[in-house]
Formats: sequence, C-alpha cells, structure tokens
Amino acid sequence: FWPNILERLEAGEVVIGDGGFVFALEKRGYVKAGPWTPEAAAEHPEAVRQLHREFLRAGANVMQTFTFYASDDKLENRGHTQRFTGQQINEAACDLAREVANEGDALVAGGVSQTPSYLSCKSEDDVKAIFKKQIDVFVQKNVDFLIAEYFEHVEEAEWAVQVLKTTGKPVAATLCIGPEGDLNGVSPGDCAVRLVKAGAQIVGVNCHFDPVTCVKTVKMMKEGVEKAGLKAQYMSQPLAYHTPDCNCQGFIDLPEFPFGLEPRILTRWDMQKYARDAYDAGIRYIGGCCGFEPYHIRALAEELAPERGFLPAGSEKHGSWGSGLEMHTKPWVRARARRDYWEKLKPASGRPFCPSMSTPDGWGVTKGHADLMQQKEATSKEQLEALFDKANKAH
Repeated sequence: FWPNILERLEAGEVVIGDGGFVFALEKRGYVKAGPWTPEAAAEHPEAVRQLHREFLRAGANVMQTFTFYASDDKLENRGHTQRFTGQQINEAACDLAREVANEGDALVAGGVSQTPSYLSCKSEDDVKAIFKKQIDVFVQKNVDFLIAEYFEHVEEAEWAVQVLKTTGKPVAATLCIGPEGDLNGVSPGDCAVRLVKAGAQIVGVNCHFDPVTCVKTVKMMKEGVEKAGLKAQYMSQPLAYHTPDCNCQGFIDLPEFPFGLEPRILTRWDMQKYARDAYDAGIRYIGGCCGFEPYHIRALAEELAPERGFLPAGSEKHGSWGSGLEMHTKPWVRARARRDYWEKLKPASGRPFCPSMSTPDGWGVTKGHADLMQQKEATSKEQLEALFDKANKAH
C-alpha cells in the first residue's frame, strides 16, 4: 500500500513529477507538432512505455497518463483525422502508466487540459461534458489522483476541477500562467484562491514559462491562498527552456516556438538550482513539462536526495557534480570533475550571429476573439494566407 499523493505532500515528502511527453515524443517521431495530440498511447505503446520507464528510473514518483489534449473536440480539430477515439487513447494511456508505476514507487495521475470548445465560447455545460467523458475512463482505470493542467483561463480550470472533484479522488490544478496572471488578467493569487475554492487540494503552474518564472508565480499563488486563510499544497512543472523574454502568453509567442527552441534548453545544473529554489519556496511537488528529458528529472532527484533520503536508479550512471569525469582519459576534462566548475559555467550557444533574446509575437487575442474560433475542417489556404499576411505586417 502506497500513501496517496496528499498523504505524501502533507507529511512534507518531496514528490518528483515526470517530464514533457508531448515534446519528448515529438522529437522521437511519435507525436505531431501542431495538434500535439497523444494518439501514440494507442498507436505506439512501446514508445510511451519506454519514456515512462526512463522518467521512473530518473526518479519520478508520478506517472502522468499520456492524455494531454485527448478530448474528442481536440482530436478532431482543424482536419486532424484519427484512427482512435479519445476513449481508446485514454484507456491505453492509463494502462501504460499503471504498468510502469507498478515497477517502482510511483503513483498514476490522470490529466485533463483546456479545450477548443472553451476557446470557441461553448457553454459551461458543453465544456464540462467533455471533461466528464474523459474522467469516466480515469475512474474505470482507478488512477491515484487527477490533474487539471495547462489552462490559460482560470474559469475553465475551475470547471475542470468541479468535474474532477465528483470522483472523490485528490485533485491538482495547474495553470499555464506567469506573474501577470491568466489571459483575462486574473492575478496568480486570485487564480489559486478560486481553484482551491473549486476543490483543488494542490495548485500551481505548468508549461509556458521557465523554472525561474514558474517558481515566482507559484510563490504569488501561495501568498494569495494564505492571505485568504485557505490551505493547499503547491506544485510546479515548468518548461526546460529559458524564457526571460516572454510576455503573458509564454513561450508559444516566441518566434522560435516550437522548432527552434534548442538553444534555450536548461542544463542539468540549471535544473538542480530550480529544484532547490522550488523546495525553498515551499513547493513539494516538483516536476517538469515541455522540453524536460529524463536527465533533467534525474537532476531534480539528485539535488533533493538529501531531503528524500535516496538517489534515483539512474544515478548509477551519473557522478554527482561531474565526478564521473575523474575517469576521463584527457587531463583537462578530469579537471572539470568538480561542483564549482559546473555551477559557475556560462555555457556558450556557439551561434555568433544570434541574439540572446527574442521579441515575442503579441497578437493579443484570447477567448472570444474570432481568430480563436476552432473548426473541425482543415485550415483552408485562404485562412493561412490571411495569417501569413498578418504575421508579415506584425514584423
């Protein structure tokens, strides 16, 4: 019998989350950038299973079902055709997560995310019906807890939490927001209070921003919840990309999104700093989102090994702070086998003509704007030409 997620967090345990399946599997050739849907769970289960195993070996305590954007309205959006239904994908994802979780000390979390229906101004009942359909599978497959993750509007996240609460399982809720708040300008503190009042026991942020920004945002959420006299646990699952130049929309506004982000990737040492900063801020569920690979999760687990009392299995192949380099054949590389070398390193990008920061696209559209109305039909040539024209004028 494993303690549940709330028992672990309330006992002060550190819970290490897993990394970003959508981006990791896109790079491996199993997810299509654009729709970002998780049919690989049914189509290529071996790829999803292997990634779960790598995150488990790296130290993750939670296997999140690979169900991001697996609502039927998203699976069928803009001409995206599917061989599998949302239910088939979600069932396969639950089975894979449970199979690997049982190989170690891990819990299974079922997740729902924001919907095209909400962006297209469908009713609260319509949006909640989509979440209800997804959670039926999570209840049938008996996941350990539920996460409403990747919401840009707190209102939609509240609706998701209200539906998830009906299962009686612990509920976490993470918004993809920064210090400016959600896309309607609701502050992080107010967002957190609303999520806790809706029934979330764990609140925080995921995706869209780097660890520095996410930790800062969760601190604001924590202050808001405490000021309101409420109680919660806190979680953070940021990007593995540096985003100091982002606006309120986060990294999807960066011109490099999604195919040119590699120069921004955090090193394992950056990740150790993130783990320590998150822990010091009172965050106990510490994981990652897009860009996080297993070695990033291992870095979190290694940094917090003193608090957790053990190292992950993956550390068998990794010397602390580069100590494995003591075995290197070259003496100048052996000289790098020390913490102060890696902690102080300022890594070069090797791109002499590139800037260190970008100017984000600021189209300023959100829910209710005509540009954000979604459709089942493929994006037409005319629609694309209008967008290309708008983009050219913006630059």
